[in-house]
Amino acid sequence: MIGSTLDRYVARQIYGVVGFVLLGFLALFAFFDLVGELSDLGEGNYQLRQVLGFVLLSMPTHAYELLPIAVLIGSLYALSQMAANSEFTVMRASGMSHLQAGAMLLRVGLVFAVLTLAIGEWIAPAAETAAEKLRMRAMSSLIAQGLGSGLWLKDENAFINVRVARRANELNHVLIYEFDPEHRLRAVSLAGEARYQGDGRWALKDVARTRMTPQGPRVEHLAASVWRTAVRPELLDLLIVRPERMSAWRLYNFIEHLEENRQKTERYAIAMWGKLFYPVAVMVMLALALPFAYMHTRVGMLGVKVFLGIMLGVLFHMLNNVFSHIGLLQGWPPPAAAAAPSVVFFGAALAMMWWVERR
Repeated sequence: MIGSTLDRYVARQIYGVVGFVLLGFLALFAFFDLVGELSDLGEGNYQLRQVLGFVLLSMPTHAYELLPIAVLIGSLYALSQMAANSEFTVMRASGMSHLQAGAMLLRVGLVFAVLTLAIGEWIAPAAETAAEKLRMRAMSSLIAQGLGSGLWLKDENAFINVRVARRANELNHVLIYEFDPEHRLRAVSLAGEARYQGDGRWALKDVARTRMTPQGPRVEHLAASVWRTAVRPELLDLLIVRPERMSAWRLYNFIEHLEENRQKTERYAIAMWGKLFYPVAVMVMLALALPFAYMHTRVGMLGVKVFLGIMLGVLFHMLNNVFSHIGLLQGWPPPAAAAAPSVVFFGAALAMMWWVERR
C-alpha cells in the first residue's frame, strides 16, 4: 500500500512538471512556426486563417518530437526538487533501493511510452498530412513547386511524372514512360488529367500516346482511356509527408511497395524502426533523470541540473538525426541505426548510477 501511495505521489509530481514543460515548448515552437509561415502569407489562398490552421495542425508532430526532451527535463526537475526537500532521502531511509526506485519510474514511464506511441502512430501522422494538404492546396499545388520536374514514381516497368496534383486523387499533366522487360522504351503517354476511379484504375483525359514500333514512333490521341497501376492516392499522401513523420504501419506498407519495385528502402526502414524505438527512448529519459535524485541540492544548484537536462535533451535529438544519417551512409542495419541513441543514453544512465553509488 505504501508503494502504491509513493507511486501516485511521484507520478503526480512528474506528470505535472512534464506537462508544464511540454506546453512551454509547444508555445515556443508555435511562435517559430507562425513567424516562418508569415513569409508565405498571401501566396495563392494562403491567408491568416490557413496559416493558423497549419500551425495548430503541426502541434501534435512537435509534441511527439519533444516528448522525450520534456520527460527528461520535467522528471529531472521533479526528482531534484524532491531531493532538495529531502523527500527522496526519506524514501531511501524507509528502505527503497535503487532497483525499487527504477521500477517506480518504469511504471511512471509506461504512461509516457503509451502516449508517445499513440501520438506517433495515429494523431501526429494524420495531423501532419492534413497540415501539408492545407498548406499546399491553399497555394494551389499538392506537389511542391520547388521540384522543377514535378514528382517521379516507379511502378513495375513504368516511370510516372506528375507535374501538378490539386488532390491526391486528381492529377494534372501526367507523363507515363512504359518500358518492356528488356528496359527498352515501349510507349510514352501524356494525359492532361487523371482521376482515381478505385481498384487501381485511373481515368485519363486528353491523352497523347506515342508507341515505339519497328517502323518508328506512332502517335495517337485519345479523349479518354483507363490506366491501371499500383500508384494510389494513399501513396501520394505519403509522399507529401517526410518519412520521419509517417506512422510505422504506413512506413511498413510503403517499404513493401518499394521492395516490389526493387527500389531502395533504407531511409524508410530506419524511420520505421525509429518509430518503434521512440517510446522506449522516453523511458530511457526517466532512467537518465534518476541519478539526479540521489544528488542533494548542495552538490549542485537546481538551475544547473535543469540546464544540463536541456543540453542532454538537445544532444539526444541531435544524435537521433546523426545516427540516422550515419546508418544510411554506412549501410548499418536499420534497427541498429534507430536504437543507437537510446542505447548510448541508457549506458550513460547506468554509468551515472554507478558513479552516484560509489560516492
